[in-house]
Amino acid sequence: MIGIIMFFVALVMLLFGFPVAFTFGGVALIFGVFAEGWDMFAFMPFRIQSYMENTVMMAVPLFIFMGIVLQKTRLAEQLLEAMGKLFGSVRGGLAISTILVGSLLAASTGVVGASVVAMGLISLPVMMKYQYSKSLACGTICASGTLGQIIPPSIILIILGDVLGIPVGDLFHAALAPGFVLIACYILFIVVVTWLKPGMAPAIPYDESLGTRSQQIRDALKAIVPPLALVLIVLGSIFSGIATPTESSALGGVGAVILSLIYRQFSWKMLFDSSLETVKVTAMVFAILMGATAFSMAFSYTGGDYIVEEALLNLPGEKWGFIILAMIAILVLGFFIDFVEIAFIIVPILAPVAEALGINMVWFAILIAMNLQTSFLTPPFGFSLFYLKGVAPRSVRTMDIYRGVIPFILIQIAVLISILLMPGLYGMD
Repeated sequence: MIGIIMFFVALVMLLFGFPVAFTFGGVALIFGVFAEGWDMFAFMPFRIQSYMENTVMMAVPLFIFMGIVLQKTRLAEQLLEAMGKLFGSVRGGLAISTILVGSLLAASTGVVGASVVAMGLISLPVMMKYQYSKSLACGTICASGTLGQIIPPSIILIILGDVLGIPVGDLFHAALAPGFVLIACYILFIVVVTWLKPGMAPAIPYDESLGTRSQQIRDALKAIVPPLALVLIVLGSIFSGIATPTESSALGGVGAVILSLIYRQFSWKMLFDSSLETVKVTAMVFAILMGATAFSMAFSYTGGDYIVEEALLNLPGEKWGFIILAMIAILVLGFFIDFVEIAFIIVPILAPVAEALGINMVWFAILIAMNLQTSFLTPPFGFSLFYLKGVAPRSVRTMDIYRGVIPFILIQIAVLISILLMPGLYGMD
């Protein structure tokens, strides 16, 4: 039972706010030495070397770099301004614009924090100016900002592909349909809510100073076409088999720099700052990976994986009992810990059981990714909630944000259930 005790000790330490990488590494060291001695970690350098040489994981820093460069090109601001002009005269138009811009930012940057902060700074003041409901405005921004978790190129899909041993291109392809369905459900929700309660998102009166309708469409296309072209090139090169995800991520990084030149935002300082932020985020991800590697070694050596596997294989309902329990466990853990820890610690425990039960691993990975996306919205520790609260005006209370995200959490869970029950609808049967 040492492995099980070790697992719960690590969770308790995370709840108390200890750094993730040091928590996993420290707990593994203490329990591993106690159970097996120092020899347990003799192969640790070789595991670290294998991760450093992993070409799939090389895509992580490159896609992060691509996203940070695009964030610094004022991409979000230009998109929101153009889409706001285009849809502002429609009831709930600003909220719909935010969803559409969030989906494009997700596909072009994949950085949840950057998307939420950018739209919180730009879109939230405008929606409040035109008397939008605070809860609807906050919920829309948080939900659209988290689309980067499921819409390719998603960092979590790259990590899951490596952990589960699935080609990342297959995961990118499988994630497209759920991503589009989620966007459609968000927009449908806003349309229905604003139809039932017009006061929650009133239409913006037409302003002649914004130009004619055709001029507004041209401005919108100028803002949308360059990043959309980059997304199509990156994903198209993967889906067509021309490039691997790692090669396409390098292409995306170069494309982001070219876009910064097109938007006249390029400078050597911008390039240096983007590179520095990329190193910081990548170091955080790989530090967690090293701690998780030590943890998984200690967990396996103490027999914890065997106990968990036996328990999960003997669940009532076999395959469906396992999937339902796994989804509930990931959803609950998402309330308290980050998606990176779940991907590196929980998923490797579940993967052998899923394979033993004959579960389609691509389908299983998409279920996990959709579930992990929900963790960004779930109170009390959803990261998107903190990102938005950090840039929101003082008049926006924490409870306004919590109330706003609840409908979108329910939408995400509904889409997750539809993927679970009707995989053929998404081409994953």
